[in-house]
Amino acid sequence: MIPTAFPPWARAEALGASMPEFASFQDEPLQMRSGTVGKTGFLRLGFERRSGQTILATLERRAPYMVQRALHCDEEMPGLACVFLITTTGCVLQGDRLALDVTLGPRAQAHLTSQSATKIHGMDANYAAQIQTITLADEAYLEFLPDPVIPHRHSRFLSDTQISVAPSATLLFSEIIQPGRKHHHPDECFGVSVLSISTSAVRPDGRSLFAEKLVIEPRRYVMRQTGVMDSFDVFANVILCAPKDKAERIHERVGADVNFAEGLAFGACRLPRDAGLIFKVLGRETAQVKAKVREFWEIVRQEIIGAALPPRHLWR
Repeated sequence: MIPTAFPPWARAEALGASMPEFASFQDEPLQMRSGTVGKTGFLRLGFERRSGQTILATLERRAPYMVQRALHCDEEMPGLACVFLITTTGCVLQGDRLALDVTLGPRAQAHLTSQSATKIHGMDANYAAQIQTITLADEAYLEFLPDPVIPHRHSRFLSDTQISVAPSATLLFSEIIQPGRKHHHPDECFGVSVLSISTSAVRPDGRSLFAEKLVIEPRRYVMRQTGVMDSFDVFANVILCAPKDKAERIHERVGADVNFAEGLAFGACRLPRDAGLIFKVLGRETAQVKAKVREFWEIVRQEIIGAALPPRHLWR
Protein backbone atom coordinates (compact mmCIF):
# COMPACT_ATOMS: atom_id res chain seq x y z
CA MET A 1 0.00 0.00 0.00
CA ILE A 2 1.22 3.51 -0.86
CA PRO A 3 0.66 5.94 2.07
CA THR A 4 -2.24 8.26 1.25
CA ALA A 5 -0.46 11.08 3.08
CA PHE A 6 1.94 11.30 0.14
CA PRO A 7 1.23 14.05 -2.40
CA PRO A 8 -0.68 12.40 -5.27
CA TRP A 9 2.20 12.66 -7.74
CA ALA A 10 4.55 11.16 -5.13
CA ARG A 11 2.14 8.23 -4.78
CA ALA A 12 2.47 7.66 -8.53
CA GLU A 13 6.26 7.72 -8.16
CA ALA A 14 6.23 5.24 -5.27
CA LEU A 15 3.81 2.93 -7.06
CA GLY A 16 5.99 2.77 -10.18
CA ALA A 17 9.05 1.99 -8.07
CA SER A 18 7.21 -0.99 -6.53
CA MET A 19 6.03 -2.58 -9.79
CA PRO A 20 8.29 -5.40 -11.08
CA GLU A 21 7.46 -4.62 -14.72
CA PHE A 22 9.07 -1.18 -14.25
CA ALA A 23 12.19 -2.37 -12.43
CA SER A 24 14.38 -1.85 -15.50
CA PHE A 25 12.98 1.64 -16.17
CA GLN A 26 14.12 3.53 -13.07
CA ASP A 27 16.79 5.61 -14.84
CA GLU A 28 16.21 9.36 -14.94
CA PRO A 29 15.67 11.35 -18.18
CA LEU A 30 18.62 13.55 -19.16
CA GLN A 31 16.33 16.48 -20.02
CA MET A 32 14.39 16.82 -16.74
CA ARG A 33 14.12 14.51 -13.76
CA SER A 34 10.87 12.63 -13.20
CA GLY A 35 8.31 14.24 -10.93
CA THR A 36 9.70 17.78 -11.17
CA VAL A 37 7.57 20.90 -11.56
CA GLY A 38 5.70 20.77 -14.85
CA LYS A 39 5.71 16.96 -14.77
CA THR A 40 3.49 16.50 -11.70
CA GLY A 41 -0.06 17.14 -12.84
CA PHE A 42 -2.84 17.04 -10.24
CA LEU A 43 -6.59 17.55 -10.57
CA ARG A 44 -9.19 17.27 -7.80
CA LEU A 45 -12.86 17.51 -8.76
CA GLY A 46 -15.71 17.48 -6.25
CA PHE A 47 -19.32 17.34 -7.43
CA GLU A 48 -22.37 18.14 -5.29
CA ARG A 49 -26.09 18.14 -5.95
CA ARG A 50 -27.75 21.47 -5.19
CA SER A 51 -31.28 22.60 -6.07
CA GLY A 52 -31.83 19.63 -8.38
CA GLN A 53 -28.62 20.18 -10.34
CA THR A 54 -25.07 18.88 -9.97
CA ILE A 55 -22.38 21.53 -9.68
CA LEU A 56 -18.59 21.41 -9.68
CA ALA A 57 -18.17 22.49 -6.06
CA THR A 58 -14.45 21.73 -5.64
CA LEU A 59 -11.66 22.33 -8.13
CA GLU A 60 -7.93 22.10 -7.40
CA ARG A 61 -5.40 21.78 -10.17
CA ARG A 62 -1.72 21.77 -10.98
CA ALA A 63 -0.36 21.97 -14.54
CA PRO A 64 -0.58 20.30 -16.96
CA TYR A 65 -4.06 19.24 -15.75
CA MET A 66 -6.97 21.64 -15.95
CA VAL A 67 -10.72 21.91 -16.54
CA GLN A 68 -12.97 24.80 -17.34
CA ARG A 69 -16.56 25.05 -16.13
CA ALA A 70 -19.10 22.27 -15.76
CA LEU A 71 -21.61 22.27 -18.60
CA HIS A 72 -25.26 21.25 -18.39
CA CYS A 73 -25.75 20.44 -22.05
CA ASP A 74 -27.45 17.03 -21.98
CA GLU A 75 -31.13 17.60 -22.71
CA GLU A 76 -32.03 14.11 -21.50
CA MET A 77 -30.33 14.75 -18.14
CA PRO A 78 -30.43 18.52 -17.53
CA GLY A 79 -28.99 18.16 -14.03
CA LEU A 80 -25.94 16.24 -15.27
CA ALA A 81 -22.62 18.11 -14.92
CA CYS A 82 -20.42 17.51 -17.99
CA VAL A 83 -16.71 18.21 -17.62
CA PHE A 84 -13.87 17.90 -20.15
CA LEU A 85 -10.47 16.95 -18.75
CA ILE A 86 -7.79 19.07 -20.40
CA THR A 87 -4.02 18.91 -20.41
CA THR A 88 -1.91 21.88 -21.42
CA THR A 89 0.61 19.57 -23.09
CA GLY A 90 -0.13 17.54 -26.18
CA CYS A 91 1.03 14.22 -24.79
CA VAL A 92 2.35 12.23 -21.84
CA LEU A 93 6.15 12.18 -21.60
CA GLN A 94 8.79 10.17 -19.76
CA GLY A 95 8.99 11.15 -16.11
CA ASP A 96 5.41 12.48 -15.95
CA ARG A 97 3.52 11.77 -12.72
CA LEU A 98 -0.19 12.54 -12.97
CA ALA A 99 -2.97 12.26 -10.40
CA LEU A 100 -6.74 12.64 -10.75
CA ASP A 101 -9.15 12.66 -7.80
CA VAL A 102 -12.91 12.66 -8.48
CA THR A 103 -15.55 12.74 -5.72
CA LEU A 104 -19.33 12.72 -6.10
CA GLY A 105 -21.55 13.58 -3.15
CA PRO A 106 -24.96 12.00 -2.48
CA ARG A 107 -27.22 11.94 -5.59
CA ALA A 108 -24.72 13.93 -7.67
CA GLN A 109 -24.59 13.12 -11.39
CA ALA A 110 -21.59 13.81 -13.62
CA HIS A 111 -20.10 12.92 -16.99
CA LEU A 112 -16.31 13.11 -17.45
CA THR A 113 -14.45 12.78 -20.71
CA SER A 114 -11.16 13.96 -22.19
CA GLN A 115 -10.44 16.60 -24.78
CA SER A 116 -8.80 14.01 -27.05
CA ALA A 117 -6.92 10.73 -27.00
CA THR A 118 -4.18 10.28 -24.41
CA LYS A 119 -0.96 9.96 -26.42
CA ILE A 120 1.97 8.31 -24.63
CA HIS A 121 5.14 9.39 -26.45
CA GLY A 122 8.13 7.16 -27.04
CA MET A 123 10.69 7.06 -24.21
CA ASP A 124 14.40 6.38 -23.83
CA ALA A 125 14.45 6.69 -20.02
CA ASN A 126 12.11 6.15 -17.05
CA TYR A 127 8.32 5.88 -17.57
CA ALA A 128 5.06 7.82 -17.12
CA ALA A 129 2.50 7.11 -14.39
CA GLN A 130 -0.98 8.20 -13.41
CA ILE A 131 -3.05 7.60 -10.27
CA GLN A 132 -6.84 7.93 -10.46
CA THR A 133 -9.07 7.96 -7.36
CA ILE A 134 -12.87 7.85 -7.77
CA THR A 135 -15.25 8.14 -4.80
CA LEU A 136 -19.04 7.87 -5.13
CA ALA A 137 -21.46 8.50 -2.26
CA ASP A 138 -25.02 7.18 -1.95
CA GLU A 139 -27.06 7.27 -5.18
CA ALA A 140 -24.30 9.12 -7.05
CA TYR A 141 -23.98 8.52 -10.80
CA LEU A 142 -20.75 8.97 -12.78
CA GLU A 143 -19.96 8.32 -16.44
CA PHE A 144 -16.18 8.44 -16.91
CA LEU A 145 -15.61 7.82 -20.62
CA PRO A 146 -12.30 9.27 -21.83
CA ASP A 147 -10.99 8.96 -25.37
CA PRO A 148 -8.54 6.12 -26.13
CA VAL A 149 -5.00 5.70 -24.86
CA ILE A 150 -2.46 5.56 -27.70
CA PRO A 151 0.91 4.19 -26.53
CA HIS A 152 3.62 5.10 -29.04
CA ARG A 153 6.54 2.86 -29.88
CA HIS A 154 8.99 2.37 -26.94
CA SER A 155 6.64 4.04 -24.43
CA ARG A 156 6.20 2.89 -20.83
CA PHE A 157 3.00 3.76 -19.00
CA LEU A 158 1.50 2.85 -15.63
CA SER A 159 -2.13 3.59 -14.73
CA ASP A 160 -3.70 2.75 -11.37
CA THR A 161 -7.39 3.45 -10.65
CA GLN A 162 -8.78 3.09 -7.13
CA ILE A 163 -12.56 3.20 -6.70
CA SER A 164 -14.75 3.61 -3.62
CA VAL A 165 -18.42 3.18 -4.49
CA ALA A 166 -21.51 3.12 -2.27
CA PRO A 167 -23.90 0.17 -2.84
CA SER A 168 -26.60 2.48 -4.26
CA ALA A 169 -24.22 4.42 -6.53
CA THR A 170 -23.42 3.81 -10.20
CA LEU A 171 -20.06 4.14 -11.95
CA LEU A 172 -19.54 3.56 -15.67
CA PHE A 173 -15.79 3.63 -16.31
CA SER A 174 -14.26 2.94 -19.72
CA GLU A 175 -10.68 2.48 -20.91
CA ILE A 176 -9.97 2.00 -24.62
CA ILE A 177 -6.44 0.94 -25.57
CA GLN A 178 -5.14 1.30 -29.10
CA PRO A 179 -2.13 -0.72 -30.31
CA GLY A 180 -0.22 2.45 -31.16
CA ARG A 181 -0.15 4.51 -34.35
CA LYS A 182 -0.55 1.43 -36.52
CA HIS A 183 -1.16 3.45 -39.71
CA HIS A 184 1.95 5.57 -39.05
CA HIS A 185 4.68 2.91 -39.12
CA PRO A 186 4.65 -0.92 -39.13
CA ASP A 187 6.68 -1.07 -35.90
CA GLU A 188 4.16 1.13 -34.08
CA CYS A 189 1.55 -1.63 -33.80
CA PHE A 190 2.13 -3.14 -30.34
CA GLY A 191 5.43 -1.31 -30.17
CA VAL A 192 4.94 -0.21 -26.58
CA SER A 193 7.62 -1.39 -24.15
CA VAL A 194 5.26 -1.87 -21.18
CA LEU A 195 1.69 -0.85 -20.47
CA SER A 196 0.40 -1.62 -16.97
CA ILE A 197 -3.23 -0.87 -16.06
CA SER A 198 -4.69 -1.69 -12.63
CA THR A 199 -8.21 -1.15 -11.31
CA SER A 200 -9.55 -1.96 -7.86
CA ALA A 201 -12.76 -1.15 -5.99
CA VAL A 202 -13.97 -1.11 -2.38
CA ARG A 203 -17.09 -0.15 -0.48
CA PRO A 204 -16.96 3.01 1.68
CA ASP A 205 -16.30 0.83 4.75
CA GLY A 206 -13.21 -0.63 3.07
CA ARG A 207 -14.63 -4.01 2.02
CA SER A 208 -12.89 -5.18 -1.15
CA LEU A 209 -15.02 -5.72 -4.24
CA PHE A 210 -12.61 -6.64 -7.03
CA ALA A 211 -9.18 -5.98 -8.51
CA GLU A 212 -7.89 -6.38 -12.05
CA LYS A 213 -4.49 -5.79 -13.60
CA LEU A 214 -3.50 -5.81 -17.27
CA VAL A 215 0.18 -5.87 -18.22
CA ILE A 216 1.19 -5.62 -21.87
CA GLU A 217 4.82 -6.37 -22.74
CA PRO A 218 4.95 -7.20 -26.47
CA ARG A 219 8.70 -7.85 -26.42
CA ARG A 220 8.23 -10.62 -23.86
CA TYR A 221 4.88 -12.07 -24.87
CA VAL A 222 3.44 -12.54 -28.35
CA MET A 223 0.34 -10.41 -28.85
CA ARG A 224 -0.90 -12.17 -32.00
CA GLN A 225 -2.06 -15.35 -30.36
CA THR A 226 -5.36 -16.86 -29.24
CA GLY A 227 -6.24 -15.72 -25.75
CA VAL A 228 -4.41 -12.43 -26.18
CA MET A 229 -5.21 -10.18 -29.17
CA ASP A 230 -5.22 -12.71 -32.03
CA SER A 231 -6.15 -10.66 -35.13
CA PHE A 232 -7.64 -7.77 -33.15
CA ASP A 233 -5.94 -4.43 -32.51
CA VAL A 234 -8.11 -2.32 -30.19
CA PHE A 235 -9.26 -3.29 -26.69
CA ALA A 236 -11.93 -1.73 -24.47
CA ASN A 237 -12.38 -2.51 -20.80
CA VAL A 238 -15.61 -1.12 -19.34
CA ILE A 239 -16.45 -1.43 -15.66
CA LEU A 240 -19.97 -0.90 -14.37
CA CYS A 241 -20.45 -0.66 -10.62
CA ALA A 242 -24.20 -0.66 -9.97
CA PRO A 243 -26.87 -2.13 -7.67
CA LYS A 244 -27.35 -5.84 -8.30
CA ASP A 245 -30.90 -5.73 -9.68
CA LYS A 246 -30.04 -3.06 -12.23
CA ALA A 247 -26.80 -4.79 -13.21
CA GLU A 248 -28.72 -8.01 -13.84
CA ARG A 249 -31.16 -6.27 -16.19
CA ILE A 250 -28.25 -4.75 -18.10
CA HIS A 251 -26.49 -8.10 -18.32
CA GLU A 252 -29.57 -9.69 -19.86
CA ARG A 253 -29.59 -7.07 -22.64
CA VAL A 254 -25.91 -7.01 -23.57
CA GLY A 255 -25.25 -10.38 -25.16
CA ALA A 256 -21.92 -11.63 -26.53
CA ASP A 257 -20.43 -12.42 -29.92
CA VAL A 258 -17.16 -13.20 -31.73
CA ASN A 259 -17.22 -12.21 -35.40
CA PHE A 260 -13.86 -12.55 -37.14
CA ALA A 261 -15.35 -11.51 -40.49
CA GLU A 262 -16.32 -8.11 -39.12
CA GLY A 263 -13.34 -7.96 -36.75
CA LEU A 264 -15.36 -7.53 -33.57
CA ALA A 265 -15.79 -9.49 -30.34
CA PHE A 266 -17.56 -8.47 -27.15
CA GLY A 267 -19.20 -9.76 -24.00
CA ALA A 268 -20.05 -9.00 -20.38
CA CYS A 269 -19.70 -10.93 -17.15
CA ARG A 270 -20.53 -10.30 -13.52
CA LEU A 271 -18.05 -8.76 -11.12
CA PRO A 272 -17.44 -10.46 -7.75
CA ARG A 273 -19.45 -9.62 -4.61
CA ASP A 274 -22.40 -8.23 -6.58
CA ALA A 275 -20.31 -5.21 -7.56
CA GLY A 276 -21.71 -4.97 -11.11
CA LEU A 277 -20.46 -5.96 -14.55
CA ILE A 278 -17.32 -5.88 -16.66
CA PHE A 279 -17.76 -5.47 -20.41
CA LYS A 280 -14.90 -6.15 -22.83
CA VAL A 281 -14.63 -5.37 -26.54
CA LEU A 282 -12.04 -6.32 -29.15
CA GLY A 283 -11.95 -4.76 -32.61
CA ARG A 284 -9.70 -4.12 -35.55
CA GLU A 285 -10.50 -0.39 -35.68
CA THR A 286 -11.17 2.15 -32.96
CA ALA A 287 -14.50 3.29 -34.43
CA GLN A 288 -15.94 -0.24 -34.11
CA VAL A 289 -14.93 -0.50 -30.47
CA LYS A 290 -16.17 2.97 -29.54
CA ALA A 291 -19.54 2.22 -31.20
CA LYS A 292 -19.94 -0.97 -29.16
CA VAL A 293 -18.99 0.84 -25.93
CA ARG A 294 -21.60 3.47 -26.78
CA GLU A 295 -24.23 0.74 -27.16
CA PHE A 296 -23.38 -0.53 -23.67
CA TRP A 297 -23.45 3.04 -22.34
CA GLU A 298 -26.92 3.53 -23.83
CA ILE A 299 -28.26 0.40 -22.10
CA VAL A 300 -26.77 1.57 -18.80
CA ARG A 301 -28.41 4.99 -19.13
CA GLN A 302 -31.79 3.45 -19.88
CA GLU A 303 -31.73 0.96 -17.02
CA ILE A 304 -30.14 3.17 -14.35
CA ILE A 305 -31.56 6.61 -15.13
CA GLY A 306 -34.39 5.93 -17.59
CA ALA A 307 -32.92 8.45 -20.03
CA ALA A 308 -31.58 8.26 -23.58
CA LEU A 309 -28.15 9.30 -24.80
CA PRO A 310 -27.66 12.64 -26.54
CA PRO A 311 -27.06 12.51 -30.32
CA ARG A 312 -23.56 11.43 -31.32
CA HIS A 313 -21.24 14.38 -32.04
CA LEU A 314 -19.71 14.47 -35.50
CA TRP A 315 -16.19 14.64 -34.06
CA ARG A 316 -16.62 11.69 -31.64
